[in-house]
Amino acid sequence: MLEDVADHGVVTRAQLRSAGVADGTVAGRCAAGGPWQHLLPGVVLLHNGFPSHRQRMAAALAYGGPHSILTGNAALSVHGLGPNPPSNEVHILVPNEMQRASVKFVRSERTWRMPEAVFDHGPRCAPVSRSVVDATRALRGRSQCTALIAEIIRRGAASLEELAIELAEGPRRYSASTRLAIRDLEGNAHSVAEADAQRLYRSSGLPPMIHNARLFTSDGIFLGSPDGFLDTVCFGWEIDSLAHHLSPIDHANTMARRALLQRHGAIVVSHLPQDIRDDPQRVLADLRAGYQQALARPRPNLVLRRSATSTG
Repeated sequence: MLEDVADHGVVTRAQLRSAGVADGTVAGRCAAGGPWQHLLPGVVLLHNGFPSHRQRMAAALAYGGPHSILTGNAALSVHGLGPNPPSNEVHILVPNEMQRASVKFVRSERTWRMPEAVFDHGPRCAPVSRSVVDATRALRGRSQCTALIAEIIRRGAASLEELAIELAEGPRRYSASTRLAIRDLEGNAHSVAEADAQRLYRSSGLPPMIHNARLFTSDGIFLGSPDGFLDTVCFGWEIDSLAHHLSPIDHANTMARRALLQRHGAIVVSHLPQDIRDDPQRVLADLRAGYQQALARPRPNLVLRRSATSTG
């Protein structure tokens, strides 16, 4: 049965020949109106409808050969990460000595740095760190790169250090936006909005803020983790956006934590991402005014615990 050798309905011409299906039969079945279709050179889909994302990935690997692996957004989709719905393009890596041209929906990339395949979730894939870096090389602009990398880190799929190492070991071509994104996130930003905020704050003339550190009462009760904080005067800055939290519940929890901080004497200023983008001078004025207000009153007895990379 062809279903026994096919991968989600995808089969190579070589597999069909081994199963006793003549080339003429394949040609007839793949003709207009036939039950099959040629999906890629040497690769047949055993139905004539639109291929699913899973079938496109299977076809790309069949086309790439047994040593090819998925990377980029295709691999991230297998890992349960990346954009949803995934891109129609399927990015594969093949050993440098192989010749596989990019064709139709397949982007084929030859590499000397062939990573060990990961099989945890089905199709053979590059590890998460390699998949992320390869995906960012195809993105347009720093913000898109920052958003993807921040999501990966926030979900615990890879660390910033792992991504920085992967980037350093790979080619520099098409990596400028990725390098800038990693530089943004090295300031401990958790999203594009926070990275933009940190860049704006550096022009404020105010003392350096501590980013995403943890604030406690003097007896050890956790109060919250402001996006930015000036410990000397107990002044915090929050970037308000539901889009940059994992869920509405996360956003509600953030708002409750902020109220708790204020009840314990911290002064907290908040802005929307579009405020930073569209009216940066007002944001800077709010920050300076908030700092002066915090400076004018005694500092409350709160304790800050810093993360490893928190000042910027």
